[in-house]
Amino acid sequence: MSKLLNVSASPHVRSSETTQSIMTDVCIAMLPATAFGVFQFGFHALLVLIVTVAACVLSEYVFQKLMKLPLTVSDMSAAVTGMILALNMPANIPLWIPALGGVFAIIVVKQLYGGIGQNFMNPALAGRCFLLISFAGKMSDFAMDGWSGATPLAQLKSGASVDLAAMFIGKIPGTIGEVSVIALLIGGIYLAVRKVISLRIPVTYILTVAVFAFIFGKQDMNYVLAHICGGGLVFGAFFMATDYVTSPITPKGQIVFGVLLGILTGLFRIFGGSAEGVSYAIIISNLLVPLIERFTLPTAFGKEGKKS
Repeated sequence: MSKLLNVSASPHVRSSETTQSIMTDVCIAMLPATAFGVFQFGFHALLVLIVTVAACVLSEYVFQKLMKLPLTVSDMSAAVTGMILALNMPANIPLWIPALGGVFAIIVVKQLYGGIGQNFMNPALAGRCFLLISFAGKMSDFAMDGWSGATPLAQLKSGASVDLAAMFIGKIPGTIGEVSVIALLIGGIYLAVRKVISLRIPVTYILTVAVFAFIFGKQDMNYVLAHICGGGLVFGAFFMATDYVTSPITPKGQIVFGVLLGILTGLFRIFGGSAEGVSYAIIISNLLVPLIERFTLPTAFGKEGKKS
């Protein structure tokens, strides 16, 4: 009897990681970019962050309370959505706009589809795109005391030269969390070391944008590096494209996903009317994830083998 196998209910593979611990790591990883954004843009940037996170958390709590659903605000996913959305905002934006975006992201994109794990696109990016369509002027106004309203990518699109060192450090106009590449890389490395994310999607995404910009833009390394450092590419690659729910789980699928993101971003930036394109590239690619996984899912052992 001692040699009998013990059979238990699934899951058979367990981990000490929880949704709360993973989301907490994501919040920690965004702190360098958050701190730099607040340092550079001032107290109003901090208010944008606080109001947006509060709107997301309260929206989830109130909706679940009214619908008599289990409360999940303690898992930190709503806080992560709020942070990502806030860091995608101009620092001088009226506070009610990101708050509205937070409500839209949580209720319309997340909760109405069943809550965490059921949303078909990244809630924070969906909220941002909703605000970009609804309040285009406010969402593209980066003018502040001491800063011009033109981002480096906008200058690049018009044919002007840009300061790569300033872009890498973050001494440029832009959204609160996207300006400092070095701060974002610190956060991305933290997520990779903690094994919260795989580097397949970020590296493939960034390399594809670089190749696309070189082929269809200018055969100039400063131009290519400006596309990598400018806009929300690094932010999107590490913190938004790697979202567990809306990105492929298969290794091959993650590579395909990264290539698709890079091609779409390159198309929007170089051939489109806007200088940016990361947000739209990610949410469009989110919609194609089921199709990507369908064609990249490994064949199960013993299935579809060649018949003799």
